[in-house]
Amino acid sequence: MNEFDQKYRARFEKLSTTNVADAEDALGIRGATYGIRPLRESWGKVVGRAVTIKMAAAGETKNTHHLGMTAISVAEPGDIIIIDNGGRLDTSCWGGILANSAKVRGVGAVIVDGAARDLDDCIEIDFPVYARGTVVWTARGRIMEQSTNEMISFGGVQVHPGDAVMGDRSGVVIVPWSRVDEVLTKAEELCEREEAMVREILSGGDVLAVDSKFGYEKMLK
Repeated sequence: MNEFDQKYRARFEKLSTTNVADAEDALGIRGATYGIRPLRESWGKVVGRAVTIKMAAAGETKNTHHLGMTAISVAEPGDIIIIDNGGRLDTSCWGGILANSAKVRGVGAVIVDGAARDLDDCIEIDFPVYARGTVVWTARGRIMEQSTNEMISFGGVQVHPGDAVMGDRSGVVIVPWSRVDEVLTKAEELCEREEAMVREILSGGDVLAVDSKFGYEKMLK
């Protein structure tokens, strides 16, 4: 079992992306993305360390392998492949062959700043795909893999290989590996306070009194 699974996975799985995003806001960390969600409602929370891919336009420089295959080959079980395609929706950068390859490798999910295709194939093998949308066009002749496991820009957030990644139906957050401990500690604190607020409201507490007691607007200070 690797360090992430030993120390962090279970803690992340008890939280939501909004808990983590709030913690990052409180700590001055930019880690929340937008507009990237699971392409199937039943695909819930995913957590792992990032294996990054950066895409570029196709041209005179050619791929040696089909895009994504190098990332799959270096991924460890439970890792999440993160693809920077600049939010493009006019071409795919993930499909059924890649999903099957990643599933065999033990990859936890793929998260795409852009579009994916072969969604039926991914659903059939229950391989979670997060993306901005779907498209039928192939990547071949349109885009190429520029780099694997180098820094990327993903949904407005800087992502390094090995950063912690979390996705649920609200979206995706990235946590710099060097700050995982403090982000988790703060997120757990905020989650506990919010759950306490909800318990008091559900037990009949006056909503304004509960809000004043917990100081929701000031929680991130």
